[in-house]
Amino acid sequence: MPKHDSPHPPPAPAPAPAPALAQAPAPAPAPAGVGRPGYRAVFRVREFRFVFVAHLFSLLGVVVSELALTVLVYDLTRSPLLSSLTFALGFLPYLLGGTLLAGLTDRLPPRRILVACDLVCAVCVAVMVVPATPVAVLLALRCAIAVVSPVFNGTRMATLADVLGEGDLFVLGRSLLRIVSQSALLTGFAVGGVLLTAVPPRGALAVTAGTFLVSALLLRVGTVRRPARAAGKSAASGLSGTWAVLRNRRVRALMLMFWVPPLFAVVPEALAAPYADEIGVSTAALGLLMCALPVGTIAGELLAGSLLGAAARSRIVLPLAVTGVLPYLLYAPEPGLALAVVALLLAGATGAYTLGLDAWFVAAVPEEQRGRAMTLMTAGMMTVQGVGMAGAGIAAEFAPVHTVVAGTGVVGTLCLLAAAVELRASGATEN
Repeated sequence: MPKHDSPHPPPAPAPAPAPALAQAPAPAPAPAGVGRPGYRAVFRVREFRFVFVAHLFSLLGVVVSELALTVLVYDLTRSPLLSSLTFALGFLPYLLGGTLLAGLTDRLPPRRILVACDLVCAVCVAVMVVPATPVAVLLALRCAIAVVSPVFNGTRMATLADVLGEGDLFVLGRSLLRIVSQSALLTGFAVGGVLLTAVPPRGALAVTAGTFLVSALLLRVGTVRRPARAAGKSAASGLSGTWAVLRNRRVRALMLMFWVPPLFAVVPEALAAPYADEIGVSTAALGLLMCALPVGTIAGELLAGSLLGAAARSRIVLPLAVTGVLPYLLYAPEPGLALAVVALLLAGATGAYTLGLDAWFVAAVPEEQRGRAMTLMTAGMMTVQGVGMAGAGIAAEFAPVHTVVAGTGVVGTLCLLAAAVELRASGATEN
């Protein structure tokens, strides 16, 4: 699923495996004698291991298919616009799927949704492999994958709370999945590039169809069959259900804090190529600019997850979130490569605030709305990244790149301060 977790009804579930899987076991407790659980404690939960490996395969499928489809569309059309559009279509349909299909996550059994979404992606990619598939259909299939992605991601996040409980293990499990997602940005395109030197784009797409099928199989055999969260409860559908979630001021304020930082954080990445050209550095230096932010994010998450307990992670949420884009002020004097990389590393490291924010979010959302709320949250995060990238490009048409990035540091910090004030006023920080 895109960055990076169906319009069609899910298929009928396969026969249940062993009777032992018919009822969900209680989440594993923290190991005796340990003051707080660490990342190793999360991997002791058998069901999480299946979810984790399925996540790896799913991400591999997304990243490689994005690259292969971009190359394929360019080969067919020789159009840079249509080629770049394949990436944009990974963002735009998120809002549609996240709002209109979010209700499925609480009205249907979660395992069925996860498996169905992977199968939809596998089928879409398989159709892309067919030589006669026209470019318009290729782009439509790319949209279909993006539409089901927020449903998949929201369902997986909500199910993670069932697998690991709502405490530290859930927070660390979410952190691990995010770390894998960030790592995919660093290695996935490299893997795809190597693959494309050995096979044509359609051959690479065929490989990714297989990764989606492997993910579906792992989720089918390795996760517990659970009933729908809203089973037996009245639940609003469609946009009315979305509004029912957003009426909760705490949930709304928490979503805002998930959405505002990425809106501004993506600006240097979106403008990395023109900035490299502005300061006259090589394409290798461009690679450093592109990977600095995710490297900082991974480092911040690992340090916070490994060294801090739940209370400390809660205390750092607002300070890190509010200062998250302040390092972009280092772009004001048009710095060279080294200082720009430092700014991006620092900004990425502040992403550790999400560990505490995850705990607040799962505590604030009623269980019967958890799937919908988490789907909306992930859909919003992807949508604002697309908006941020587009806004950065527009601004860079009228001002130097370094000025745009530095201005982002100022405007973003003011917006984050406002979001933090609303978060405190809502009482969401008291969880």
